[in-house]
Amino acid sequence: MKKIPKDIIEKMKNYPDFYVKVWKECFKIPAGKTLTYLQLAKSIGAPKTARAVGTALSKNPFAPTIPCHRVIRNDGKISGYSAAGGIKKKLKMLKYEKETGKDASLD
Repeated sequence: MKKIPKDIIEKMKNYPDFYVKVWKECFKIPAGKTLTYLQLAKSIGAPKTARAVGTALSKNPFAPTIPCHRVIRNDGKISGYSAAGGIKKKLKMLKYEKETGKDASLD
């Protein structure tokens, strides 16, 4: 099983506990798969926090290691991506991962 690199774990200590909880759960989403914001909220035991999950993911400084691009809207549509390239980049990364089963990079 993959582990979050130690340097990222150390840097996470500078962020709110809720963000860290969301990012750690997001890290578990395998390449080629997606979850909705609601599904991710439920998986951390906080089903009423889907919007807060979105906020935490928008503040993720560890992309793509913490693969926030794998989280989509509840209606299945692709929404914002705060890293360089925006939604176009998110779509490209998701397509690559679905086709290959490998983690995408920001390159």
